[in-house]
Amino acid sequence: MGPLKNIFLSALFLVTGFVFSQEEETIDWSSERKLQWEDFKGRPFKTAWAAAVTASGITYEFSSVEEAGNLQLDIEISTHFYPAESWFQPGLVNGVILSHEQLHFDISELFARKMRERVAETTFTKNVKAEIKQIYKDILKELSAFQKKYDYETNFSRNFEKQLQWNQDILDALQ
Repeated sequence: MGPLKNIFLSALFLVTGFVFSQEEETIDWSSERKLQWEDFKGRPFKTAWAAAVTASGITYEFSSVEEAGNLQLDIEISTHFYPAESWFQPGLVNGVILSHEQLHFDISELFARKMRERVAETTFTKNVKAEIKQIYKDILKELSAFQKKYDYETNFSRNFEKQLQWNQDILDALQ
């Protein structure tokens, strides 16, 4: 089967350690907006191992102030898609693969929500910066494992029944 075996293979490029300039184009996750192939603006790798790559990730910004012995925390946690780092190989992709790539982005949002929950449940100390950073690192580790499980179980979108099941499970989890 050789390269044909991998035609529907897609990969996730989880953005964790990259620093993007403020000019870097991003698409914020929204239930109202689905990815289109036009959003994938990166230069495709000439490889048989992937038909498409989605670069998505979670970012956070926060500020804190102590007032009368109480720590006040203001945090924003976001999910982004990075068009310049995402790509596809024309001729090897279809709607099923696009749906698979969209779900990688949706899974990132699911884990951003998990991070928001953990932050809301945490009683922070004066080491708030380190504590938030640890929550973030833990979430990214869990996200990476979950994304790998998704690709494995769907066989990178080739197992259509499993793909449909994952689509529904993630949709339910996001609602």
